[in-house]
Amino acid sequence: MNIGVTIFPGSNCDRDAMRAVELVGATPVQLWHADPDLKNVDAVIVPGGFSYGDYLRPGAIARFASVMGEVERFANAGGPVLGVCNGFQVLTEAHLLPGALLQNMNLRFVSKRVRVRVEARDTPWTAACESGEELMLPVAHNEGNYFADADTLARLEDESRVVLRYLENPNGSANDIAGVCNEARNVVGIMPHPERVSDDLLGSDEGLKILRSVLVGAGV
Repeated sequence: MNIGVTIFPGSNCDRDAMRAVELVGATPVQLWHADPDLKNVDAVIVPGGFSYGDYLRPGAIARFASVMGEVERFANAGGPVLGVCNGFQVLTEAHLLPGALLQNMNLRFVSKRVRVRVEARDTPWTAACESGEELMLPVAHNEGNYFADADTLARLEDESRVVLRYLENPNGSANDIAGVCNEARNVVGIMPHPERVSDDLLGSDEGLKILRSVLVGAGV
């Protein structure tokens, strides 16, 4: 399975994501921001970092990169897309996911490991997890405070589209939301970094469950 990883100016988790892709037995493919070509990949990861220096708003400029037009078409055709941290922000700016990521409630950058619970496993990025399973994953963000209006939040809850939920809310996210999916359930955005806990040398390999899921869903 070939999994593309987008690379923007300011991305800093692309190499980690590609290494994690290798560890689950897939082939990572670099997708340069200025190249409108997904190179026939089977899935796409939009990794963390500070795309374009987070000017304007995190993800607001990356959303208009040439590669994102292809990512949007891929997602709208049902292709599996995962946004991690800044990637989550990019996907909300591209309107592939609802809501927005605001500045953390304490107005400080948060970098630590937090417990999250898997709320929905019927997505390409949680299929290898158990419903209700708890994971310890790192967060590292300044704008991770998930916000949506009351109607959107109610719809996300009613449609079981909250994918991950914080058990230790680090940023003030509404309903302790750490990740959501789109209506078709093929596009997922999460704030925690699974690629940062993908090897025992990093203290844990729990994050591989998220990345391995897309292989499970594809029957690989």
